[in-house]
Amino acid sequence: MNKQKSMRQGGVGEIVEKKSRFIASTCPVYTEEEAISFINKIKKQYYDAKHNCYAYVIGDDDNIQKSSDDGEPSRTAGMPILDIIKNEGLHNVVIVVTRYFGGILLGTGGLVRAYSQAAKEGIANSLVISREKGMAFDVNCPYDRMGKLEYLLRSLDANIINTDYGEYIVYKAVISIENYKELTDKLLELFNGENHILNINEVFFGFSGDEIIIE
Repeated sequence: MNKQKSMRQGGVGEIVEKKSRFIASTCPVYTEEEAISFINKIKKQYYDAKHNCYAYVIGDDDNIQKSSDDGEPSRTAGMPILDIIKNEGLHNVVIVVTRYFGGILLGTGGLVRAYSQAAKEGIANSLVISREKGMAFDVNCPYDRMGKLEYLLRSLDANIINTDYGEYIVYKAVISIENYKELTDKLLELFNGENHILNINEVFFGFSGDEIIIE
């Protein structure tokens, strides 16, 4: 799975359905402990609410998935929230939907729609970025090869993160996993068979405006 969506910053969204308030709180998480901590925080914040239903998906391969109806009829709250997370293509995220009962029963279908819509509203008010798998690396470049190196990086859609000037120019960059092999081959050609690549790491990267995000 080389491309996916990631929540950079959580948010809050709210809908009202037949006098019941549904408040969706979202948060990026990377461990189950972080997810549980956030759920408990929301339960404490909305201690007087009748229900705090939730779902979370953790891991680049979605290996941890859990949901809770928290007293609502089975599969009318937690599972719809989980389905929204998966349908949106999100990873490493928890959503808690708090319900303040308005006195009117919504029925099974009404609950599913309300919890789904609230989860969507929470996501809409969060900062979500698209990210892809790539390789972060440094290149030590002699000054007389600077122009050729920068042209090569641009031609393969590599993103230059930082440049340090010393005895060599050190470029810190990131490139998609698909283009990395071609880059290494062409760098060997550029530097006459010498290896100038250092500090290689597999990462996920994406953009928030003009800012590059590396995880």
